[in-house]
Amino acid sequence: MIGYTMLGTRDMDRAEQFYNALLAEMGCGQLFKADRFIAWGDDSGQMFCICYPYDGEEATVGNGVMIALSVASAEQVDALHAKALELGATNEGEPGPRMDTFYCGYIRDLDGNKLNFFTPLKTQ
Repeated sequence: MIGYTMLGTRDMDRAEQFYNALLAEMGCGQLFKADRFIAWGDDSGQMFCICYPYDGEEATVGNGVMIALSVASAEQVDALHAKALELGATNEGEPGPRMDTFYCGYIRDLDGNKLNFFTPLKTQ
């Protein structure tokens, strides 16, 4: 249902380096880039984007806003969480099971945006 998500940034070059390295771990690459906007994606047609806000104001973090990125396994959650921290993100929640249905790891990117890497837990 969701075609793309977009997060604001205060520093496009810094955000581009962070997301190039992080999203490559998920098999995603840059699809296109403009002065105020960069989009990454894969064969699914879904995109993850960063931008300078259209209104010209400084990008801010939305309270209660989070983007969850679906991955294939708990091992990939662990690896992406660790990679994000290595790239300068802050830990917002160690990887582990949540509500007996998901395995998640939470971070805040370099601009303070909250992301969650998750995979459903297998049920018997």
